[in-house]
Amino acid sequence: MKHIVLLAMLGFLAACGADGEPVAPQINGGVTINNSGIHPSASVGVGKGPLSIWLGL
Repeated sequence: MKHIVLLAMLGFLAACGADGEPVAPQINGGVTINNSGIHPSASVGVGKGPLSIWLGL
């Protein structure tokens, strides 16, 4: 749980522009359909240069 909070804080810091120009968050979503059912997925993250932080839901 502490790791998630730390990643969220770092993502917020990068997104708000405290360390330079603001970075817009990215959102991905999808649906997988197979023999075991329908499974939705979503993720949100920020990226700048070679560094990116993603949180899957």
